[in-house]
Amino acid sequence: MNFNKTLTLVTELPKGVVVMNPFKDSYTFSLCRAFYAQYYNDSKERHIILGINPGRLGGGLTGIPFTDPVKLEKLCGITNTLEKKSELSADFIYKLIYRYGGIKKFYNRFYFNSICPLGFMKDGKNLNYYDIKELEQAVKGFMIHSLNSQIKFGINTDDAFCLGEGKNFKFISGLNEEHHFFKKIIPLAHPRFIMQYRRKKLDEYISDYLQKFRIPQT
Repeated sequence: MNFNKTLTLVTELPKGVVVMNPFKDSYTFSLCRAFYAQYYNDSKERHIILGINPGRLGGGLTGIPFTDPVKLEKLCGITNTLEKKSELSADFIYKLIYRYGGIKKFYNRFYFNSICPLGFMKDGKNLNYYDIKELEQAVKGFMIHSLNSQIKFGINTDDAFCLGEGKNFKFISGLNEEHHFFKKIIPLAHPRFIMQYRRKKLDEYISDYLQKFRIPQT
């Protein structure tokens, strides 16, 4: 929670790009506190799963990666007054979590965030850090610092899972070659890509995730 509270991006951004920082909202921050107190109040080592950056209807709204207001209340048990809209990536992730064995079991072993823990918008729409090369370069130092800070939480550094097999995987792999955060980066198809373009193969993608999650128990 201290990490979330102190997240600040101080850099010049490309024209029209706006930072999305849900942790500056006191109500959202209270929801985060309730979530992490319920599922992360221990000192267990976890494996990290890295997305791109928060979107405005999921983590950018609730402050909890890949969790929209509907999942937060109905599945995680944390009531909230946020507008109850579902988000595609969150839909996939919670289907995956159910197949894994449930929320408590999943969060007991995995920690979600994004390589860039703050989101971006331009012209009222979500923006990925790699959509504009100047933005990627502007926030690179922030991403390195943020990842180093999170690893200190007790993250297993044998491997990291990357959501996105294209640009996000290429960027994180390059960053890892430079800084040696993890021994291995394991790519996974991005939830939004699956839900938008490969929904008929949903079960196959969940099975692929679960197969790659077969990490030796510690």
